[in-house]
Amino acid sequence: MLRPRIIPTLLLQDNGLVKTVNFKDSKYVGDPINAVRIFNEKAVDELAIFDIDATVKGLEPNYSLIERIANQSRMPLCYGGGVKNVDQAQRIFGLGIEKIALSSSVLNNPALITEIASRVGSQSVVVVLDVKKKLFGGYEAYTHNGRKSTGINPFQFIEEAHNFGAGEIVINSIDQDGLMKGYDMNLIDKARQMTSLPLTVLGGAGSLDDIKKVIEKHHIIGVSAGSLFVFKGIYKAVLINYPTKKEKEKLYNYQFEK
Repeated sequence: MLRPRIIPTLLLQDNGLVKTVNFKDSKYVGDPINAVRIFNEKAVDELAIFDIDATVKGLEPNYSLIERIANQSRMPLCYGGGVKNVDQAQRIFGLGIEKIALSSSVLNNPALITEIASRVGSQSVVVVLDVKKKLFGGYEAYTHNGRKSTGINPFQFIEEAHNFGAGEIVINSIDQDGLMKGYDMNLIDKARQMTSLPLTVLGGAGSLDDIKKVIEKHHIIGVSAGSLFVFKGIYKAVLINYPTKKEKEKLYNYQFEK
Protein backbone atom coordinates (compact mmCIF):
# COMPACT_ATOMS: atom_id res chain seq x y z
CA MET A 1 0.00 0.00 0.00
CA LEU A 2 1.35 3.39 -0.96
CA ARG A 3 1.72 5.82 1.93
CA PRO A 4 3.11 9.34 2.35
CA ARG A 5 6.83 9.59 3.06
CA ILE A 6 8.18 11.63 5.97
CA ILE A 7 11.71 12.68 5.07
CA PRO A 8 14.34 14.40 7.21
CA THR A 9 16.51 16.78 5.17
CA LEU A 10 20.11 17.37 6.24
CA LEU A 11 22.29 20.21 4.93
CA LEU A 12 26.04 19.76 4.50
CA GLN A 13 28.46 22.67 4.77
CA ASP A 14 32.20 22.26 5.30
CA ASN A 15 31.48 18.53 5.81
CA GLY A 16 29.31 19.24 8.85
CA LEU A 17 25.56 19.51 9.29
CA VAL A 18 23.98 22.96 9.42
CA LYS A 19 20.52 24.45 9.53
CA THR A 20 19.55 27.70 7.87
CA VAL A 21 16.80 30.30 8.07
CA ASN A 22 15.60 31.61 4.70
CA PHE A 23 18.73 29.93 3.25
CA LYS A 24 20.98 32.19 5.39
CA ASP A 25 22.55 32.28 8.86
CA SER A 26 23.69 28.66 8.89
CA LYS A 27 24.02 27.09 12.35
CA TYR A 28 26.19 24.04 12.97
CA VAL A 29 24.10 21.16 14.31
CA GLY A 30 26.43 18.17 14.27
CA ASP A 31 28.23 15.38 12.49
CA PRO A 32 26.48 13.83 9.46
CA ILE A 33 27.60 10.28 10.17
CA ASN A 34 26.25 10.44 13.71
CA ALA A 35 22.94 11.83 12.45
CA VAL A 36 22.61 9.02 9.89
CA ARG A 37 23.21 6.42 12.60
CA ILE A 38 20.50 7.94 14.80
CA PHE A 39 18.03 8.10 11.93
CA ASN A 40 18.79 4.44 11.20
CA GLU A 41 17.56 3.56 14.68
CA LYS A 42 14.41 5.60 14.15
CA ALA A 43 13.56 3.72 10.92
CA VAL A 44 12.94 6.80 8.78
CA ASP A 45 11.18 6.46 5.43
CA GLU A 46 13.96 8.16 3.49
CA LEU A 47 16.77 10.66 4.11
CA ALA A 48 17.69 13.63 1.91
CA ILE A 49 21.17 15.15 2.10
CA PHE A 50 22.05 18.37 0.28
CA ASP A 51 25.55 19.83 0.08
CA ILE A 52 24.85 23.58 0.06
CA ASP A 53 28.50 24.49 -0.54
CA ALA A 54 29.11 22.56 -3.74
CA THR A 55 27.28 24.65 -6.34
CA VAL A 56 28.06 28.00 -4.73
CA LYS A 57 31.80 27.25 -4.58
CA GLY A 58 31.94 25.29 -7.82
CA LEU A 59 33.07 22.15 -5.98
CA GLU A 60 32.90 18.51 -7.00
CA PRO A 61 30.65 16.36 -4.82
CA ASN A 62 32.56 15.06 -1.78
CA TYR A 63 32.62 11.43 -2.88
CA SER A 64 34.50 10.27 0.21
CA LEU A 65 31.88 11.70 2.57
CA ILE A 66 29.02 10.47 0.39
CA GLU A 67 30.47 6.95 0.49
CA ARG A 68 30.84 7.08 4.30
CA ILE A 69 27.23 8.22 4.66
CA ALA A 70 25.93 5.55 2.28
CA ASN A 71 27.91 2.83 4.05
CA GLN A 72 26.32 3.78 7.36
CA SER A 73 22.77 4.17 6.08
CA ARG A 74 20.04 1.55 6.32
CA MET A 75 17.44 3.76 4.63
CA PRO A 76 16.95 5.09 1.09
CA LEU A 77 19.18 8.11 0.45
CA CYS A 78 18.76 11.11 -1.82
CA TYR A 79 21.86 13.26 -2.40
CA GLY A 80 22.12 16.66 -4.05
CA GLY A 81 24.92 19.17 -4.52
CA GLY A 82 27.49 19.86 -7.20
CA VAL A 83 26.24 17.32 -9.74
CA LYS A 84 26.78 18.78 -13.19
CA ASN A 85 27.08 15.77 -15.51
CA VAL A 86 26.20 12.12 -16.05
CA ASP A 87 29.58 10.76 -14.96
CA GLN A 88 29.33 12.46 -11.56
CA ALA A 89 25.80 11.15 -11.10
CA GLN A 90 26.77 7.61 -12.01
CA ARG A 91 29.75 7.70 -9.66
CA ILE A 92 27.47 8.77 -6.79
CA PHE A 93 25.01 5.96 -7.56
CA GLY A 94 27.94 3.56 -7.47
CA LEU A 95 28.60 4.64 -3.88
CA GLY A 96 25.16 3.45 -2.77
CA ILE A 97 22.90 6.48 -3.21
CA GLU A 98 19.38 5.70 -4.50
CA LYS A 99 18.40 9.16 -5.83
CA ILE A 100 20.28 12.13 -7.26
CA ALA A 101 18.82 15.61 -6.65
CA LEU A 102 19.48 18.15 -9.39
CA SER A 103 18.80 21.88 -9.27
CA SER A 104 20.89 24.65 -10.86
CA SER A 105 22.49 22.30 -13.41
CA VAL A 106 19.13 21.30 -14.89
CA LEU A 107 17.60 24.75 -14.67
CA ASN A 108 20.43 25.80 -16.97
CA ASN A 109 20.29 22.62 -19.06
CA PRO A 110 17.06 20.58 -18.76
CA ALA A 111 18.41 18.01 -21.22
CA LEU A 112 20.71 16.81 -18.44
CA ILE A 113 17.63 15.27 -16.81
CA THR A 114 17.19 13.03 -19.85
CA GLU A 115 20.89 12.18 -20.03
CA ILE A 116 21.05 11.04 -16.41
CA ALA A 117 17.64 9.33 -16.47
CA SER A 118 18.65 7.31 -19.54
CA ARG A 119 21.69 6.03 -17.65
CA VAL A 120 20.23 5.33 -14.20
CA GLY A 121 16.43 5.41 -14.66
CA SER A 122 13.90 8.18 -14.19
CA GLN A 123 12.90 6.91 -10.74
CA SER A 124 16.35 7.94 -9.47
CA VAL A 125 16.32 11.50 -10.83
CA VAL A 126 14.90 14.20 -8.54
CA VAL A 127 14.53 17.82 -9.61
CA VAL A 128 14.71 20.32 -6.73
CA LEU A 129 13.15 23.76 -7.14
CA ASP A 130 14.03 26.36 -4.50
CA VAL A 131 11.42 29.08 -4.83
CA LYS A 132 10.60 32.52 -3.50
CA LYS A 133 7.46 34.59 -3.70
CA LYS A 134 7.64 37.47 -6.16
CA LEU A 135 6.92 40.98 -4.96
CA PHE A 136 3.75 41.36 -7.01
CA GLY A 137 2.51 37.77 -6.86
CA GLY A 138 3.62 34.41 -8.17
CA TYR A 139 6.82 32.49 -7.53
CA GLU A 140 10.31 32.34 -9.02
CA ALA A 141 13.00 29.63 -8.91
CA TYR A 142 16.36 30.54 -7.37
CA THR A 143 19.76 28.83 -7.31
CA HIS A 144 23.05 29.18 -5.37
CA ASN A 145 21.39 28.93 -1.94
CA GLY A 146 18.70 31.41 -2.85
CA ARG A 147 21.14 34.10 -3.97
CA LYS A 148 20.67 33.91 -7.72
CA SER A 149 17.34 34.59 -9.37
CA THR A 150 16.62 32.67 -12.56
CA GLY A 151 13.48 34.31 -13.92
CA ILE A 152 12.04 30.79 -14.22
CA ASN A 153 8.43 30.06 -13.31
CA PRO A 154 8.74 26.95 -11.12
CA PHE A 155 5.35 25.56 -12.12
CA GLN A 156 6.17 25.73 -15.80
CA PHE A 157 9.51 24.07 -15.07
CA ILE A 158 7.81 21.23 -13.18
CA GLU A 159 6.00 20.35 -16.40
CA GLU A 160 9.24 20.71 -18.38
CA ALA A 161 11.14 18.49 -15.93
CA HIS A 162 8.41 15.85 -16.24
CA ASN A 163 8.71 15.92 -20.02
CA PHE A 164 12.50 15.57 -19.85
CA GLY A 165 12.20 12.45 -17.73
CA ALA A 166 12.43 13.45 -14.06
CA GLY A 167 11.08 10.88 -11.64
CA GLU A 168 10.31 13.18 -8.71
CA ILE A 169 9.95 16.87 -7.90
CA VAL A 170 11.01 18.58 -4.67
CA ILE A 171 9.53 22.03 -4.12
CA ASN A 172 11.32 24.01 -1.40
CA SER A 173 10.08 27.31 0.00
CA ILE A 174 12.96 29.71 0.67
CA ASP A 175 10.52 32.10 2.37
CA GLN A 176 9.48 29.47 4.93
CA ASP A 177 12.88 27.80 5.40
CA GLY A 178 13.81 27.41 9.06
CA LEU A 179 10.93 29.53 10.39
CA MET A 180 9.00 26.50 11.67
CA LYS A 181 5.69 28.31 11.09
CA GLY A 182 4.14 25.85 8.65
CA TYR A 183 4.38 25.02 4.97
CA ASP A 184 3.34 27.35 2.14
CA MET A 185 0.15 25.49 1.30
CA ASN A 186 -0.59 27.64 -1.72
CA LEU A 187 2.81 26.72 -3.18
CA ILE A 188 2.17 23.04 -2.53
CA ASP A 189 -1.30 23.18 -4.07
CA LYS A 190 0.00 24.79 -7.25
CA ALA A 191 2.89 22.34 -7.54
CA ARG A 192 0.61 19.34 -7.04
CA GLN A 193 -1.70 20.57 -9.79
CA MET A 194 1.18 20.65 -12.27
CA THR A 195 2.28 17.03 -12.20
CA SER A 196 1.37 13.46 -11.40
CA LEU A 197 5.00 12.69 -10.52
CA PRO A 198 5.93 11.91 -6.91
CA LEU A 199 6.15 15.27 -5.16
CA THR A 200 8.06 16.15 -2.00
CA VAL A 201 7.58 19.47 -0.20
CA LEU A 202 10.06 21.24 2.07
CA GLY A 203 10.29 24.45 4.05
CA GLY A 204 8.48 25.53 7.19
CA ALA A 205 7.48 22.49 9.23
CA GLY A 206 7.36 23.34 12.93
CA SER A 207 5.27 20.46 14.23
CA LEU A 208 3.81 17.10 13.26
CA ASP A 209 0.50 18.92 12.80
CA ASP A 210 2.07 20.84 9.92
CA ILE A 211 3.00 17.53 8.30
CA LYS A 212 -0.48 16.11 8.95
CA LYS A 213 -2.09 19.12 7.28
CA VAL A 214 -0.19 18.42 4.04
CA ILE A 215 -0.91 14.69 4.14
CA GLU A 216 -4.63 15.18 4.83
CA LYS A 217 -4.94 17.43 1.80
CA HIS A 218 -2.64 15.69 -0.68
CA HIS A 219 -2.46 12.10 0.64
CA ILE A 220 0.36 10.30 -1.21
CA ILE A 221 3.09 12.90 -1.00
CA GLY A 222 6.59 13.31 0.42
CA VAL A 223 6.69 15.68 3.39
CA SER A 224 10.20 16.77 4.29
CA ALA A 225 11.60 18.87 7.12
CA GLY A 226 14.93 20.01 8.50
CA SER A 227 14.57 22.02 11.72
CA LEU A 228 11.70 19.85 12.99
CA PHE A 229 13.92 16.77 13.04
CA VAL A 230 17.12 18.32 14.43
CA PHE A 231 15.80 20.79 17.03
CA LYS A 232 13.68 20.28 20.11
CA GLY A 233 11.84 22.75 22.32
CA ILE A 234 11.44 26.53 22.29
CA TYR A 235 15.19 27.08 22.66
CA LYS A 236 15.95 24.82 19.68
CA ALA A 237 18.33 22.48 21.43
CA VAL A 238 19.94 20.14 18.92
CA LEU A 239 18.28 16.74 19.26
CA ILE A 240 17.75 14.32 16.38
CA ASN A 241 14.13 13.15 16.42
CA TYR A 242 11.52 11.54 14.18
CA PRO A 243 7.90 10.40 14.59
CA THR A 244 7.34 7.09 16.34
CA LYS A 245 5.35 4.32 14.68
CA LYS A 246 2.21 5.35 16.58
CA GLU A 247 2.70 9.01 15.68
CA LYS A 248 3.08 8.08 12.03
CA GLU A 249 -0.11 6.01 12.17
CA LYS A 250 -1.98 9.10 13.32
CA LEU A 251 -0.40 11.25 10.62
CA TYR A 252 -1.21 8.72 7.91
CA ASN A 253 -4.59 7.73 9.34
CA TYR A 254 -3.40 4.20 8.66
CA GLN A 255 -2.85 1.18 10.91
CA PHE A 256 0.51 -0.44 10.25
CA GLU A 257 0.68 -4.22 10.11
CA LYS A 258 1.78 -5.77 13.38
